[in-house]
Amino acid sequence: MSDVVLDRLKCEWNSPIYAFFAPEPTIEYIAGCHSHVFWCTAKGCKKGVRRYLDKSDARSTGNMCKHVKACWGEDVLQKAFKMSGTTAAREAVKSYVKSSSIPAAFDCQGRVSYSHQQHMKLETRIEIVCWVAESGQPFEIVRDRRFQSLMKTGHPEYYIPDTCTVRRDVLSVFACVCQKLTMKLQVCDMDNQLDRISSYL
Repeated sequence: MSDVVLDRLKCEWNSPIYAFFAPEPTIEYIAGCHSHVFWCTAKGCKKGVRRYLDKSDARSTGNMCKHVKACWGEDVLQKAFKMSGTTAAREAVKSYVKSSSIPAAFDCQGRVSYSHQQHMKLETRIEIVCWVAESGQPFEIVRDRRFQSLMKTGHPEYYIPDTCTVRRDVLSVFACVCQKLTMKLQVCDMDNQLDRISSYL
């Protein structure tokens, strides 16, 4: 397949579902049938979703959606579909995969949602930061025996950050929030000054 044809097909791939797969599919021929294999970009996932171009459902994304639901989770998929366009969705997915910054991930928090998949380490730390900050819990709550029992029952390997990590994460988010508030206040103050100047003109 020529690069021109591939580029033309890429223009049609405007669904947010493509954000979960590598931009360049593998081109393969199976028993003379032309196909694209879209490779999932999730950490540890080496699976590809094959789509035959010689069939009537050559533009179908059903199998891609099924894979993303199983690999990433229904909640992540739904959030991607709420993004404004494939480019925005792809950036959000990259951030979700690569981000190790608690403040950056904290900014992505929206309404409460529940997933059938177990939290990853970063997600657990985010949830604990929110819980400690919103409910006024002490950092040492993660050492509580009953809390540990509640979290690890059925999942003994479940990751729970230590007290130092919780303290560092909370302080990191606090510093980030303070910085953003400072910037907003400076903008408001600048707007007020401009309003005063314009009133004299």
